[in-house]
Amino acid sequence: MVTGLARYLCRTENHRLQLIRLMQRSACLIFNPVAGQGNPDQDLTLIRRILEPELELDIRFTSKEIGAEQLAQEAIERGAPLIIASGGDGTLSAAANALIGRDIPLGIISRGTANAFAGALGIPDTIEAACETIVTGQIKTVDAALCNGKPMVLLAGIGFEAETVNKANREAKNRFGVLAYIIAGFRQLREMKRFLAEIETEDKTTTVTAIAVTVANAAPPTSVLAQGPAGLVADDGLLDLTIVAPMNKAGAIAAGYHLLKTALSGNAAKRRDIGYMRAQRFKIVTEPPQKVVLDGELIGNTPIEIECVPGSLNILVPANADEALDEKLNGLPDLVVELKDSFLAEP
Repeated sequence: MVTGLARYLCRTENHRLQLIRLMQRSACLIFNPVAGQGNPDQDLTLIRRILEPELELDIRFTSKEIGAEQLAQEAIERGAPLIIASGGDGTLSAAANALIGRDIPLGIISRGTANAFAGALGIPDTIEAACETIVTGQIKTVDAALCNGKPMVLLAGIGFEAETVNKANREAKNRFGVLAYIIAGFRQLREMKRFLAEIETEDKTTTVTAIAVTVANAAPPTSVLAQGPAGLVADDGLLDLTIVAPMNKAGAIAAGYHLLKTALSGNAAKRRDIGYMRAQRFKIVTEPPQKVVLDGELIGNTPIEIECVPGSLNILVPANADEALDEKLNGLPDLVVELKDSFLAEP
């Protein structure tokens, strides 16, 4: 009962804040002109056509010299009531980094290759639907994390995933789109190496040999190496760690396929060579040191320390996206629903 009340009050407060933001009717749009495979001029024209009747946009462009995090920080200093980021996962995560722990909502317009950020948080990945979410959606408060002091919204991948990202260069992504990651993954299979990982949590230390260790705050089904647990929850105050430990290449392919089915079905992984755990913080040391990818960007090598920062980021999501349906009856043939007298009676 207390939990339900707390959630209701949280949603009510979020709705109140959203109304205040929209009444101010202004936003900073951070736009990456080199993201994705589309035409950036056409993309920006479409975004402006949908949003400018509703919001006064202060448009800022990322460049090699100035990234999305710096632009978001500057927008905060100017007093922007709403920040919108448009680009790939790197742009979106960088903008989100500046907003962790701040009472400023973030709108998302994905125009990247994988669009994992949008997929993980249930945000549409088309420009039209994303803009509609910004105008008519609601504010959802989610967790973030810190990895070696760097903000993390999605996940940190050690080993196989980091090597795959390293092989999927910009030229390949521009040419093949999301297929570039699949091609890179098959290339990495030929060079797959196992490593020893020591994983420390608040209550124990676990040592295991693996090809991949992934720590996720939130992740879409396409991030298969993060899909060990039965569903990833972005606002539970915990991080989800998945260990993939096949003995050979055939096992790696089978494990990947199993994790994809896990993601699509919502069931936890059951293979003996896949493990998972949940904790508020992880410290991971590997031998030998392994590459680490953080929210789609390589940041160096292990060791890493990751800690969840609960309820620290406000994201605009589709209306009612976080409301679970307890039942669905409408549309059934010959449907009759009768309330019991005991329910109708006064207490």
